[in-house]
Amino acid sequence: MALLKFKRPDLGVTVSPVQNGDLDWELSPFPREPLNSPSCYLAEEHPLTWASSKWNGVVDSSKHIFCNRSLNMKSIVAVGFDMDYTLAQYKPDTFEVLAYQGTVKKLVYNLGYPTDLLQWTFDWKYMIRGLVLDKRRGNVLKMDRHKYVKVAYHGFRELPREERMATYGNTLSREAYDEPDYALIDTLFSLAEAYLFAQLVEYRDSSPSKLPAKDIHSEDGMFVPSYAQIYKDVRSAVDLCHRDGTLKQAVSLDPGKYIHEDPLLVPMFKMLRDSGRMTFLVTNSLWDYTHVVMNYLCGKTGNEGVPRDDEWLSYFDLVITGSAKPAFFADSNRAPLFEVDIETGMLQNTDNGTPLMQVGGLGVGLETQKKKNSQHCRAFQGGGVAHLHKLLAIEAGAQVLYVGDHIYGDILRSKKQLGWRTMLVIPELESELELLKQNLKLQKEFRKFRRKREELEDLLQRAKWKLRLEHQNEEELLTRAKSLQQDRDSIRDLQRQTHKDLHQKFHSVWGQLMKTGYQNSRFAHQVERFACLYTSQVTNLCYYSPDKSFRTTEDFMPHELEFAEF
Repeated sequence: MALLKFKRPDLGVTVSPVQNGDLDWELSPFPREPLNSPSCYLAEEHPLTWASSKWNGVVDSSKHIFCNRSLNMKSIVAVGFDMDYTLAQYKPDTFEVLAYQGTVKKLVYNLGYPTDLLQWTFDWKYMIRGLVLDKRRGNVLKMDRHKYVKVAYHGFRELPREERMATYGNTLSREAYDEPDYALIDTLFSLAEAYLFAQLVEYRDSSPSKLPAKDIHSEDGMFVPSYAQIYKDVRSAVDLCHRDGTLKQAVSLDPGKYIHEDPLLVPMFKMLRDSGRMTFLVTNSLWDYTHVVMNYLCGKTGNEGVPRDDEWLSYFDLVITGSAKPAFFADSNRAPLFEVDIETGMLQNTDNGTPLMQVGGLGVGLETQKKKNSQHCRAFQGGGVAHLHKLLAIEAGAQVLYVGDHIYGDILRSKKQLGWRTMLVIPELESELELLKQNLKLQKEFRKFRRKREELEDLLQRAKWKLRLEHQNEEELLTRAKSLQQDRDSIRDLQRQTHKDLHQKFHSVWGQLMKTGYQNSRFAHQVERFACLYTSQVTNLCYYSPDKSFRTTEDFMPHELEFAEF
């Protein structure tokens, strides 16, 4: 096993591997200046970063890092990153449209769907994360944290409350809303396939005979594909786009068209490394695409004036491509680990990270490979988390902070199975916070109407109760009950309209990302359960000390809110 020299900021030492028959470690102190010292962090001066001498201490609310589980960064030895949709934020108006168009073409030319689909367009603002696709019924659902369906559409037709309740509410057993009958839309990349699924649901309902029949499902004497088969075909088309490189080839030719630039990425890497942390990259993308994207993110566009090079590797201690997350995080993963020859992109065999002699004169020689390893960060393909732990000498999962965008692929597995600390990147949070700020007055009105409605309902129920038990002053009691009912109905209508207005301020169809009705949405519940930290952009780390202790807000039970002081 080839081990790496690394720093332990929590101990204030540099740890170096020493091989004298048996493996041992050599500890040497490295200087730690006070955090307020201008030279404490050696990252380039940048007026927007915490490490800059020009830092004014003010962080805009849209750049805040929010804490679900207290995390002291002094205990973190290594900070890891996903690449796609974490370091690389794709532009939905170009990249998602490209993905949508590529999927449609695969459906038509590879899976036998009608050419009508080629005329369809994609509204990239329509779907949001956290939705659930009902593959059996062709419905798109939004539910609260208790898995109660509060918004449901069949294709693009909203289900009336009665139909929604009959389908998902008034049942003898609760649905789990998981595979195989349901699909979770938990990544930004899934939004295009969810939209296409809704379009195909409507197309199947209006023109069933035009769709290829691949499963037995008889309607009016015709064989048409089920909604579940349609979803399966959409997923197959998406996979075809990934396998043939259609999307990545387009991005590689013009990264600026599809990926947002973020000038704070390099200062963030430098600040973390200058603070003594190791940094690593674990991505499902293969080396060639990773090399192009990371060059672009670090300012090397690949144009004539700014050619690509290997400088981006200097910001990492370890890079693992083709990781096949979430399987990468499983302890049982025995996938082989290959080392990437950075100059040629060729894969070299390794013995759990230790270079092996290439026989027959093939590949890069062992001594050449060892010399290269000493010059820069090493890059690998495949393997599993056990390889990463050994290469970085990680002693406990709690020493690692991993930053990703995928609740299941990045966050859930790494936290539950490994004990890693986690930070979830939610780009939509930035606009969500701005809308919350803009609509404070409407939120207060909604809560006021809700409280008033509850008061009137209590009075109305009391009046009706007295009518049943008391036979004196019946006319007076009846008049009062009618008056209270009118007032209650009026306030209820105001409350519903205010809630609808507030809902549409965030999204005309699905409402607030983190709310469903009065409750947190299922997506918000997952964020709260599995992400120690969450924020809108990965580079929001630039606005905080690398040694910051993130603390949660105080939890309140409903009975405590009666006495809570805010």
